[in-house]
Amino acid sequence: MEANAGSFARTDPWLEDNEFSETAKFINQILMEDNVDQSPFYDPLSLQVTENSFYQALNGNLPDSPNQHPLVHSPGGETTTATTSNHNIVLQQNFGQLKLPFPDSAFQSNPQALSQPPSITVSDGFSNWDFSTAELMPQNLFNVSDYDSQFRRGLEEASIFLPPQPNLVTAPYSNREQPHNAHAVKGRKNHERQEEEEGRSNKQSALSLADETDLSDAFDRTELLREEIVCICNEQSGGKAPPKKQVRKREKETVDLMNLLLLCAQSVNHNDIRTSNELLKKIRQHSSPIGNASQRLAHYFANGLEARLLGDATSAAGRLFLVMNSNRYTTAEFLQAYQVFLSVTPFIKFTYFFANKMIMEAAAKAETLHVIEFGILYGFQWPMLIKLLSNREGGPPKLRFTGIEFPQPGFRPTQKIEETGRHLANYCKRYNVPFEFNAIASKNWGTIQLEALKIEKNELVAVNSSRRLENVLDETYDVNSPRNAVLHLIRMINPDIFTHSISNASYSSPFFTSRFKEVLLHFSAIYDVCDTVIPRENEWRMMIERELFAREAMNVIACEGSQRIEMPETYKKWHIRHTRAGFKQLPLNEEIMAKCRSELREWYHRDFFLDEDSNWMLQGWKGRVLHASTCLVPA
Repeated sequence: MEANAGSFARTDPWLEDNEFSETAKFINQILMEDNVDQSPFYDPLSLQVTENSFYQALNGNLPDSPNQHPLVHSPGGETTTATTSNHNIVLQQNFGQLKLPFPDSAFQSNPQALSQPPSITVSDGFSNWDFSTAELMPQNLFNVSDYDSQFRRGLEEASIFLPPQPNLVTAPYSNREQPHNAHAVKGRKNHERQEEEEGRSNKQSALSLADETDLSDAFDRTELLREEIVCICNEQSGGKAPPKKQVRKREKETVDLMNLLLLCAQSVNHNDIRTSNELLKKIRQHSSPIGNASQRLAHYFANGLEARLLGDATSAAGRLFLVMNSNRYTTAEFLQAYQVFLSVTPFIKFTYFFANKMIMEAAAKAETLHVIEFGILYGFQWPMLIKLLSNREGGPPKLRFTGIEFPQPGFRPTQKIEETGRHLANYCKRYNVPFEFNAIASKNWGTIQLEALKIEKNELVAVNSSRRLENVLDETYDVNSPRNAVLHLIRMINPDIFTHSISNASYSSPFFTSRFKEVLLHFSAIYDVCDTVIPRENEWRMMIERELFAREAMNVIACEGSQRIEMPETYKKWHIRHTRAGFKQLPLNEEIMAKCRSELREWYHRDFFLDEDSNWMLQGWKGRVLHASTCLVPA
């Protein structure tokens, strides 16, 4: 039975009485608690980003993004007070005339903003943040030495990904002809527009992006968009408008939102504020959080680009996530939305099933099983394992559990982890499985001491991480890679089995343009999944897209440095890391693969697929691998 919008209510194998239904039962158990309707959703990743931003601000360490021009602040400063848990943290920054209120209506649509004049005013999510072009442009354009330095730095970054070809971008001025007043700048701009008009016949792409087959068709259509941008600029500057016939012809053209986003990312990367705003305005006119897949994707990606335009990407990230983590929805709402996504897609379900069956096989005769999970969050994976252990021949073993997560701000950093332990303990009582829980809250998982894990003799140790090691910083941020440090810690644990699941993507690049392309391709597939299997009007779908997917994409687009914590890698790169850390892969279990393939054929849309490569179980959509799982042991 295919899963589609018409059969949405039918496709819910989680509600059947089998091992796959345990996560749904576990979620329902949490939903039945008295305080779940009032409890705000706990997101340790957003809290981690916000805390990092505050820490850097308090220490005066707010480095500029490598491809953003720093704002020239006025001598005056403003004080922003942010409340997190039991602490009031006061940030003293020189924002000058730039005001950053955090209204309750943040992240709500504001269609009136579309009619505003060109400015960095965000029509969704940042509509009350006043960053007008009139305020920003004089500071940016007339600081000649800084502008020249930032322009050349961005140009060098983009040129890395270009094959040898004629220059697509002309420097704003040569070293011999630097403007010293407004008239010189205006003259230089007119000269640039003339050069752009003459260059149209060459059909050169306006994007300084790498040559990829996935985007080759999209690049072929960038010339039309480029002409539209030039015409807009000419009209605003008093130039000759295009003939009405050409305007009507362009209006009939279908807007390619992918191209618009790529062009906008290029402009943002080069700090071209005017062009970026015009492109964002056009994107807003053709995107919507309630439209089709591409319209929703463009809507949220525009949020990320606008956030990046606020200025310093590192400091903007903390303000951004402070707004996003404003407790606008409860744990109950998140759990209900999460259940919808679990029921209509196989990704998480098969990931859990694969890891649990491999652990169960390793612990077939163990008297004590010690599971150590890096990134436990709500513990959704483990009810299935508890059910399997309860039915084990000879009775269940004692289940010891160590849950590792980022700390919660305040005086009780392990509170949420302990709540997860309490939920799992209640579930173990249901199936008469002896249970013991150990909570560890740490900002840097690679520095956890072995003694804190409380490993005992004669127990089988299983280490698991499900799509969470990608939130650990890598060598692009720190030469002593924290990500490799975690793998070396796991090797020191010397586990009997290590199950690792990842999001298969490659948007961890330190270069913005390359990173933007990859995250756009990855989330295009994910939003297409939702558009195919969940009705557009479904409120839980909109929450999933806004609070899970859009939040991750915005972190990748808007943030730099330690604030960018979404850094997934492909399974082939993870294979190299595993090998260097001293692990080897186990062969895939054919019984597990056969069970997953059977479930896939029976319950899910035909465009989902399950494959295998080099002892990795691969899951994806329409030929694009989105998730991968493997099982390892010390070499």
